[in-house]
Amino acid sequence: MRYKEYFKLWNVLLFLLLCGFFHSPVKGQDSLRITSAFIGLDFDSAELSQMKPTIAAHLLQFNALRRQDISNNMPLGLIWIPPVNHSRIPTKQAPIDWHLPTTVSLPKDKSELAFYPVNKLAYLIKNRQITSVELTQLFLNRLKKYGDTLQCVITITDSLALSQAQRADLEISQGIYRGPLHGIPYGAKDLLNVAGYKTTWGAAPFKSQMFAENAEIINRLEVAGAVLVAKLTLGALAWGDVWYGGKTRNPWDLEQGSSGSSAGSTSATVAGLVPFAIGSETRGSIVSPSTRCGATGLRPTFGRVSKDGAMALSWTMDKLGPICRNALDCALVLEAIRGTDGKDLSVRDAPFNYHYDSTIKNLRIGVLTHDQNPDFYSENDQNTLSLLKSQGYDLVEKKLPENVPTEALGFILQAEAAAAFDFLTQSNQDSLMVRQIDNAWPNVFRAAQLIPAVAYIQANRLRYELTLQFNELMSDIDVLVAPSFSQQLLMTNLTGHPCVVIPNGSYADENPGSITLLGNHFDEASILSLARFLQEITPYDKEHPDLFRP
Repeated sequence: MRYKEYFKLWNVLLFLLLCGFFHSPVKGQDSLRITSAFIGLDFDSAELSQMKPTIAAHLLQFNALRRQDISNNMPLGLIWIPPVNHSRIPTKQAPIDWHLPTTVSLPKDKSELAFYPVNKLAYLIKNRQITSVELTQLFLNRLKKYGDTLQCVITITDSLALSQAQRADLEISQGIYRGPLHGIPYGAKDLLNVAGYKTTWGAAPFKSQMFAENAEIINRLEVAGAVLVAKLTLGALAWGDVWYGGKTRNPWDLEQGSSGSSAGSTSATVAGLVPFAIGSETRGSIVSPSTRCGATGLRPTFGRVSKDGAMALSWTMDKLGPICRNALDCALVLEAIRGTDGKDLSVRDAPFNYHYDSTIKNLRIGVLTHDQNPDFYSENDQNTLSLLKSQGYDLVEKKLPENVPTEALGFILQAEAAAAFDFLTQSNQDSLMVRQIDNAWPNVFRAAQLIPAVAYIQANRLRYELTLQFNELMSDIDVLVAPSFSQQLLMTNLTGHPCVVIPNGSYADENPGSITLLGNHFDEASILSLARFLQEITPYDKEHPDLFRP
């Protein structure tokens, strides 16, 4: 197996240790001193001499591991289970009243359905004002018409979609109704396995890759009656909006990328190519494109949704969630995809007690403050806070935990990603990836090989403490309002707390922006209820880009 240059450097240094340790003590110690300096350590001569045989044994172990076939879908043997505020998690599932629309009219021009939210489309399908096949064909046509413009589509799943739509129509005609997603088309980020179709991960080395079984989330959506119409782009290996076929575009401004990595899922939803899509987030991949494009994105609690059959980037930070037109739609999708499956062992069952009317006025809302930065909140954010105050909410000021250096924990993602794609680095196939700049995966994977295991373990121990501290911050509130791009973004991706991001500025008037609502673990109900309330009294989720209007 051929190794990359950095691997050669590492092995040369260790080879020098093996050879020089026993034949030239000075040279061997110099090599080890250089190697130790890579990770910021300084040992004296006696310590270096004593370490030599142990490190030589390690090298043999490393090379034995590298000869093993460890694919991306092999799980991590260690499971991250964030500590939670148990008192904030209900023990029983209560009946849900979604407060769905009680009347929806079919427009004369059915092409206008492209921008209807799921909850309205569900009414039309349930009441047989339109068939799933008609609706599916409408979105398939839009995907074919605009997919290249936005560079947001990898595979259109025509035959599967029409088959699922036909089954939905037959069942509904027989009085079998699976729920609000029955017959609704959707798109999936192309890091989710779909049997019979390519799963490319957006990266050239995997353009022809196929898997025999669906991802668990795809199966759950099928059980809910949803119709998969397309596999959508992601930045290569879930970074950014550049994939092997181009750069996914922002529907509001085609000169801009859509941000990433849930680039295609967000772009296609906002442009009316799908009613909703599934995305994923590790450090901002739902929040960022939702902000750029003006979508409503839900990042569920870590451990709420199974990742089985999804590309692994970071086993302890990856999360799957819906990107929709509004918060109610996000709630409908979450209900279909949540829960344990016995395969992703990080997933826990917990109730999702969404009760919009009965809880909205009683929500306790915190607001994140930053004493040293007067521009911490944008003008759009300030308007959102003022709106909440005008609705009678007392906003409790909160500060993020400061005892744990959050940014210093960021390499947890890099270490896990490098392990997930170690085979790519070792085989030299990382040279096939489009982005080869310093701040791109190939270079990050190489550099991460020098992250010490001890540092990775220590970072995760501090991460546990950070999670406890954030739990304490949230202990007396239901929702924490925060700027979408602040220190909380990395912090809560590490701690596993859920968030929903909603537009809070007019994209049509070139005043884009989003705000983030954070919740306690497994309390997506509170943040989605507040998001829905805000969207009912603001117009931003109802705007649509002119270029893609019917």
